[in-house]
Amino acid sequence: CYAKRGQIGALPMSGDDYGAALEPGERAPASYAASAAPSRGREYHEPECPTRSPFQRDRDRIIHSTPFRRLLHKTQVFVYHEGDHYRTRLTHSLEVAQIARTIARQLRLDEDLAEALALAHDLGHSPFGHAGERALARLMADYGGFDHNAQSLKVVMRLERKYLGFDGLNLTWETLEGLAKHNGPINDSHGSAVAKVARLLEHWRSLQLEQHASAEAQVAALADDIAYVSHDTDDGLRAGLLEMSDLERAPFAGSIAQRVFQDGGPSETSRGIYELTRAMITIMISDCVAETRQRLRELAPEGPDDIREAGQPVVAFSDQVAGDMGDLKAFLFQRVYRHERVLHIMGDAERVVEELFMRYLSEPALLPAAWQAYLDGLDGRRLARFVADFVAGMTDRLAIAEHRRLFDATPELR
Repeated sequence: CYAKRGQIGALPMSGDDYGAALEPGERAPASYAASAAPSRGREYHEPECPTRSPFQRDRDRIIHSTPFRRLLHKTQVFVYHEGDHYRTRLTHSLEVAQIARTIARQLRLDEDLAEALALAHDLGHSPFGHAGERALARLMADYGGFDHNAQSLKVVMRLERKYLGFDGLNLTWETLEGLAKHNGPINDSHGSAVAKVARLLEHWRSLQLEQHASAEAQVAALADDIAYVSHDTDDGLRAGLLEMSDLERAPFAGSIAQRVFQDGGPSETSRGIYELTRAMITIMISDCVAETRQRLRELAPEGPDDIREAGQPVVAFSDQVAGDMGDLKAFLFQRVYRHERVLHIMGDAERVVEELFMRYLSEPALLPAAWQAYLDGLDGRRLARFVADFVAGMTDRLAIAEHRRLFDATPELR
């Protein structure tokens, strides 16, 4: 069923042949691409760059930012010192960007905007991945909460300080919109997330939070799903949390694994893992492209705003693949993310984050000198938010080093 839907037949022979083939004449941007209309601008006016489009400029600012470099030592699933070959937030973001560009090209969208959103979507993640986020959300419950998507916006709008004329990266409206709506439109059901985004934007124009994001933003969000489902399967196998026999019975991956290993399969386990994950990526990309092309034919959008006003996602998987991917995510949740080894390490990681936060909150003079310069007049809620911003920006290794500096005993996180 997957081969028929994805139009791929046999397993791909090259890592470069992801996705369905471009249709004739599809090189030019489509009328519904973000680049088909002028950008809605930046918060602070700047002259246009003579050599780059606004979205290329956004991408470059993200790549050259300090929080992007920090992703190198921030956890995806495994803490950085557990092994050299496991994904980090940085390698995850690069894989998302590659997949997003592939899909955007197939759909004649603006590849640079899709790539910028893919590279920036995790800039607000705390150390130790979702474990650190859980700790900060718990600690900040009485101070407005903590959400890594809202934190990503805050990083690019306020916390990065390197330009003479403004704080933040001064990204385009379209890039900020895509970051704000990474998980879809924001409405009252999101609770505190709405408040956090609204506060960030109170001095600028609305991002129309109730609408869907651009097609490029929707591509980046699905590329995120494709990347983490495939590479968490890969890392789980390499870490020994999963066996290949488990995958042959797993949702979505099972039929692919059986095809990979039919007739004896690859003789080396590492080669077999790679064959499995690249086939998964090919199928998910091909299905997304085919389903989205069908939705575009039905919608017949004449401009980017038609995508925003469609009332439902336009970039999507087919119902079958979406359902099977949901089942695979549930499988990974139980077998990888809730594995005893992972839970033990992440429990210790939550403790590290919690103890650092409480120590800085009670003794803000322990913060670095560059941060102490902004402490004047901060107390209560504002001080807690300030400390949360600092802790969220820490890498895994800085958090461990700071904990060792401030406390007598630090977990090994192994």
